[in-house]
Amino acid sequence: MSTGHGGGHGHGDGAAVPPFDPELDLVLAALGRGPREPITPENLARRQARDAAARPRPTLGELRADGRFEVAEHRVPGPPGGPDVTLVSARPAGLAGPLPLLYYLHGGAMIMGNAWSVLPRILREWALPLRVAVVSAEYRLAPRTRHPGPLEDCRAGLLWAAAHAADLGIDADRIVLGGKSAGGGLAAALALLLRDRGGPVPLGQLLLSPMLDDRGATFSSRQMSGVDRWDLTSHATAWQALLGERRGTPDLPPYAAPARATDLSGLPPAYIEAGSAEMFRDEAVAYANVIWRSGGRAELHVWPGACHGFDSLAPQSALTQAARTTRTTWLHRLLSPPPTGNGHL
Repeated sequence: MSTGHGGGHGHGDGAAVPPFDPELDLVLAALGRGPREPITPENLARRQARDAAARPRPTLGELRADGRFEVAEHRVPGPPGGPDVTLVSARPAGLAGPLPLLYYLHGGAMIMGNAWSVLPRILREWALPLRVAVVSAEYRLAPRTRHPGPLEDCRAGLLWAAAHAADLGIDADRIVLGGKSAGGGLAAALALLLRDRGGPVPLGQLLLSPMLDDRGATFSSRQMSGVDRWDLTSHATAWQALLGERRGTPDLPPYAAPARATDLSGLPPAYIEAGSAEMFRDEAVAYANVIWRSGGRAELHVWPGACHGFDSLAPQSALTQAARTTRTTWLHRLLSPPPTGNGHL
């Protein structure tokens, strides 16, 4: 199978694929080409156990980083009929006044990941420089909990955080929903749910390589499967775990798979990004396009030569640095107060 290094080489089915960024290509060469062992229904439990062992949760003491952050765990009421939800809240230490909140949902294809492991990077990249608080939600994972359980967990956690804004030291009118991969899909679904069911009105939504479409039928999902680090077999397994027999059915609600939405009006401004060399590229681009068609605001970035999770694989690369700067700049613009007066450029 071709690597795509240096030009648009062919995939196993004869389709050309975009080249990887040169720095990323070196990392992928060292890790081994294409996806790791695909996730299947048969090996899912073993892969979940392996991921949990390989992704240890940082302790609250570690997250506090020698006193730079105030960190706490909260056990809060879950959705009706469901168990309590654990939230991890963190904020830069010593800051007075209510802070904007980034309500962040972790990735892991709805079947892996946890609320703690994503925090060190988020606190370093956004909480400190932007002076924002962060709440990370520990939603239930599939297949033990299927849709709408994980999404309802996320909503219940957000409702609690907004209701307890004074205790958390946050501004309930300045909440940004965010997430990466599965977390990006959940953030998009939560924005839709809040629009339609009511609740806090988010200031924006930060959707990083969001997992939006259960059907696996986009061009990029076929083009990049076997080349990207994520593949169609794992993709189908994850969605099947979340949706069961409802995966791919025509009447699936957009809260389960936001790519099913045809009306994305009335949503907060969105930052959407994907890589040119990842499976989720086309669904991310399509989602931004539907927002624009619906009269909404979206900023779209397709990073050239980026595969899924490129910033974790090559954290020091120029491409990752550019992506981080662009995300942070968008958040800063979103959180900055609007200009006053009649000044002209």
